[in-house]
Amino acid sequence: MNRPAPGRRPVAALLPASLALLAAACGAPSQHPTGGAPPEVGVVTLAPERVVLTTELPGRTAPYLVAEVRPQVNGVLQKRLFTEGAEVRAGQQLYQIDPAPYRAAYEQARAALQVAEAALPAARSRAERLRGLVASRAVGEQDAIDAEAALAQAEASVAAAGAAVESARIQLAYTPIPAPISGRTGRSSVTPGALVTAYQPVPLVTIQQLDPIYVDVQQSSADLLRLRRVLASGALTRDERSASRVRLLLEDGTPYAHEGTLQFQDVTVTPTTGAVTLRLVFPNPETLLLPGMFVRAIVEEGVDEQAILAPQQGVQRDPRGNAFALVVGDGNQVETRELGIDRALGNRWRVTRGLAAGDRVIVDGLLAVRPGMAVSPVETTVPPAGGA
Repeated sequence: MNRPAPGRRPVAALLPASLALLAAACGAPSQHPTGGAPPEVGVVTLAPERVVLTTELPGRTAPYLVAEVRPQVNGVLQKRLFTEGAEVRAGQQLYQIDPAPYRAAYEQARAALQVAEAALPAARSRAERLRGLVASRAVGEQDAIDAEAALAQAEASVAAAGAAVESARIQLAYTPIPAPISGRTGRSSVTPGALVTAYQPVPLVTIQQLDPIYVDVQQSSADLLRLRRVLASGALTRDERSASRVRLLLEDGTPYAHEGTLQFQDVTVTPTTGAVTLRLVFPNPETLLLPGMFVRAIVEEGVDEQAILAPQQGVQRDPRGNAFALVVGDGNQVETRELGIDRALGNRWRVTRGLAAGDRVIVDGLLAVRPGMAVSPVETTVPPAGGA
């Protein structure tokens, strides 16, 4: 009779034990196969919140007013009466063109006016006298007509001389060149002694008003259409007064101290960029903003009164990049929810689809759980959203 080798047990003897272990494994709860207590996970219970949604738009600063100062008469520049780069007031004299030839022309025009005015009384008297003599047939009718024509010519000469005086006076008044606006001057293109011409293409100096200052930002037409649809659907509400207030980030990322306002939105889409220009106005008392500076404007889009914000550590991505979250559902069972994500608000995501108020999102212990497991949820907290 054959006997099993020492140290080895018959297969028949092992089979009942194996079946018992298999039965135990099949009968054990699948949620925690070790047979211990369900694993603890940290969860955050979602609740609707009021969130102001904003967007950052790139833009550049532009002067509030710009005036290119040009001469309106020809002449030799005698003086420059301002310091380059200094602030000037509207009406302050900047340059002086030699007024001598224009003063002479003015005096000449005045003298011509006096000559014309001196000839007028005699022409008027003769016309009136001949008018009376025609009635008594003492002179011919043609003589009276000639006298009336001479009177009209004398009156026209007075009017023409008066217009010439006014023209000469205007030309003389153009020899001092004042500042058309208040602002900061740039570099002067001429020095005393230079010959300047009326309405020359190169300005003598450019004045820019920098307080307040414009900021022109670009918003894509696609974003504009999306925002209008969301507002029309009622998902967002908008207070026009608060929406017109705008904040600014400087080129180095630091916030600008003063709040601006939205002045207007252009009605034309730029064909090359597909964007619409928004013009903002900001106070600039410290002249920190200079024309041409790159900035980012924070513009309010609207208010979501019932926003669902999920902690970022509770939102994962599948291999295709789709967002999902693990949620503790009924019976403390782990469920998978596919999410629609709008934007990050601080350390949380604004969720548009997949989660609702009261859902318990798992944020701690994600590596130890899988869908269908039973877990022991423990409420935890995350810092509030930092903003849009």
